[in-house]
Amino acid sequence: MHLDGQTFATGAAFYFDLNLFDTESPAIAYFILTFAELARDGLGPGRRKVELVTVARLNERGEPVELLYENGCIKTRQEASPLALELSAGQEKISRLRVRFLTPTELKSGQQIAPRPEFGILAARVRDRISTLRELYGGGPLAIDFREFGERAALVKMTRCQIEDIDIRRRSSRTGQVHPIGGFVGEAEYEGELSEFVAYLRVGQWTGVGRQTVWGKGAIATNVLG
Repeated sequence: MHLDGQTFATGAAFYFDLNLFDTESPAIAYFILTFAELARDGLGPGRRKVELVTVARLNERGEPVELLYENGCIKTRQEASPLALELSAGQEKISRLRVRFLTPTELKSGQQIAPRPEFGILAARVRDRISTLRELYGGGPLAIDFREFGERAALVKMTRCQIEDIDIRRRSSRTGQVHPIGGFVGEAEYEGELSEFVAYLRVGQWTGVGRQTVWGKGAIATNVLG
């Protein structure tokens, strides 16, 4: 999202993050080679030539901790250790938090798009996203009672909501097709028994939440307030 609308002079550097959930197959080397080739073919309007300089694995704080590729050379022949994120509640009692919706977000409630990020809806969609990714790439769906989780989340109250709807459309340079990728951005604050949900929301900062996350929607950030 930090690259949206940006222009870079010749020789300037930029970066982007890629969250890879498949931990079973040796995929990272193939991604590196693919992006190196894409860089040579050109990126953005006019397909300007760029160079893939480095690739690094990040830790939980988003800091580079393991160099995987540098100046045309893959630095390791083994797969990087995956980042493991804990879903169990910590010892700290948490009763207030703020969630920022950094990119357009759409949360489904039943068959409808929810107009506001009520906590019960938000927590359920984060839960579903994590469970789906575990089922596809990990050890299977979450071994929790989904209904009871949702019922507890629904008891948390929204105390502040400051969001706005953003209308954005994506046009494929390959097919010419146009897709709406809008939603709401902003922030909301919540109060209640939140301790068990904070870990899920922090994992949601990596997975995204809601519809069309593969196109960058549903990026969130969570701040504990008390």
